[in-house]
Amino acid sequence: MDIATIIGFGSAVVVFAFGILSAGLNPIDIVDVPSVLITFGGATACTVMAVPWQNTLELGKVTRKAFREEKSDLIGLIKTLVSFSEKARREGLLALEDDVNELPEEFLRKGITLVVDGTDPELVRNIMETEMSNIASRHGAGKAWWENWGALAPAFGMIGTLIGLVQMLKNLGSGDASAIGTGMAAALITTLYGSMGANMVAIPIMKKLMRKSEDELLVRQIMIEGTLSIQSGDNPRIVKDKLASYLPPGERGVLKDEND
Repeated sequence: MDIATIIGFGSAVVVFAFGILSAGLNPIDIVDVPSVLITFGGATACTVMAVPWQNTLELGKVTRKAFREEKSDLIGLIKTLVSFSEKARREGLLALEDDVNELPEEFLRKGITLVVDGTDPELVRNIMETEMSNIASRHGAGKAWWENWGALAPAFGMIGTLIGLVQMLKNLGSGDASAIGTGMAAALITTLYGSMGANMVAIPIMKKLMRKSEDELLVRQIMIEGTLSIQSGDNPRIVKDKLASYLPPGERGVLKDEND
C-alpha cells in the first residue's frame, strides 16, 4: 500500500470531521440525500459521458494504482545496463542474446533485442520512444476520469446550491420567512459536497496517478538511454555516469566503484 495516500486521505477526513465538531455541528446536519444525488450523481454521469466508456470500465484498476506502492529499483536497473555495456564491449553485442530472455521488463527486452539484431540506432530510438509515448497516452487516459470528475463536482455543487436557493425563495414568496435559514443551509450543502469530493478525493488521486506515470516514464527513459549507449559502444564508466544523472544526488554515490 502507498502509505502517503492512506495517511493523506485519513488525515483529511480527520481534519474535516474535527472542523465540523469544533463548529458545534452534528454530523447529521451535513447529510442530505438530494444533495448527494445532485453533486456526486451528476458529476459521475457527466464524467462517464465525457470520457471513453473503456475508461469507466477500467476505473477500479486504474484507481488502485494510487493506493499501491510501486517503487522502481533504478539503481539495480542502471547496474544491469552497465554490466551489459561491459559485456558488449568485451564480447560484442551478440553476446547479450543469452541475457535478453532473463530481463523481467518487456520494454527493455525489446530494446536490447533490437540492438542484438543490428537495427539502426535511430530506428531503435524511434521504436522505443514511440512505445514510451503510447504508454504516456494510456496513463493520460487512465487519470482523465478523475480529472474530469474533479472539475465537474464543484460545478454540480453550485447547481445544487442554485436549486436550493430557488426552493428557498419560493418558500419566502409564500410568506414562510422562518424557512430562510434552514433553506440556505440546505442549499449550501451541495457546494460543500462538490468542493469536498473534488479536493479530498478526485484531485489528489489524479495527481498521484500523474506522479506514478512520471516515475514509470523515467524508468523507460533510462532504459532508452542505456540501450543506445550499449549499442554505440560507450565506455561502461560513461554509461554509468550518464544514467546516474537521472538519480537524485544522494543516491548517485551507491553506483561508485570502490576504485572511484
